[in-house]
Amino acid sequence: MTTTLNATVATEAPTQKRSRGRWTGWAFVGPFMFVFSLVFLAPVLYAIYLSLFQDQMVGGTKFVGGANYVQAMTDPQFWDSVRRVAVFLVVQVPIMLGVALAVALAIDSNRLRFASFFRISIFLPYAVPAVVATLMWGFIYGPRFGLVGNLNELFGWAIPDPLSNHWILVAIGNIVTWEFIGYNMLIFYAALKTIPNELYEAASIDGAGAFSVIRNIKIPSIRGAIGIASIFSVIGSFQLFNEPNILKSLAPNAISSFFTPNMYAYNLSFAGQQFNYAAAIAMIMGVLTMIVAYIVQLSGSRKDS
Repeated sequence: MTTTLNATVATEAPTQKRSRGRWTGWAFVGPFMFVFSLVFLAPVLYAIYLSLFQDQMVGGTKFVGGANYVQAMTDPQFWDSVRRVAVFLVVQVPIMLGVALAVALAIDSNRLRFASFFRISIFLPYAVPAVVATLMWGFIYGPRFGLVGNLNELFGWAIPDPLSNHWILVAIGNIVTWEFIGYNMLIFYAALKTIPNELYEAASIDGAGAFSVIRNIKIPSIRGAIGIASIFSVIGSFQLFNEPNILKSLAPNAISSFFTPNMYAYNLSFAGQQFNYAAAIAMIMGVLTMIVAYIVQLSGSRKDS
């Protein structure tokens, strides 16, 4: 009898420990899961819920299923904004990442004097709020009141108006590039600092030059960081909102209410009171962003393999 009792106690003790350990893990994860559900899952679920209804003049709010999504798929203004952001992504992101990579390689080369000063100076624009940066560049671009206008007047030049229809996307790309070169440079620079010195020593013994080291050691070693920066940049491009929305007051003829998908959804919701349709557009853009980001990540993974 005593032996059976001891065996029962022995089997129950590990079970109680495992159960206690399982609840201990949830106690650590619980606060994060609560905040995550509150600030991420709940808004997404609510947006999906809103996108399935329409507020009608007669009859109030009515369930319409996927009608808002069908309307978005045939909305020329929405697809015009998507096309504009796609062009911005294809042109601006490679330029920004290329310049950031070149700067990181220059600072890491140990041949640049005052490297710490340059590193801080290049990163400093990232600390400037986007609103302040856009207003600053907007007044620089001014053809009558800004630096462009002053140069044209002083030297008799004919610098094209950066706030015109033909140049506004380039002007916004310049602002975004100026803001985020330092951020991406820091990602690349931190990755370069993790490369083992043994690789450089082996390259030196083999007589490899500086460009050979960059091509065969540095860039292959930081492909993961380049992939991360690319994904962040893709997501940021699809989220383009602050810069064109602020410049709209300075260039009302060049920037429409549907200049980017985020601006279109914002104006539909807060100016047009079309909350349901705006929610559908937001959900489509979320899915589209995930698809493009996944394609970028997949292409980076294939290069690594």
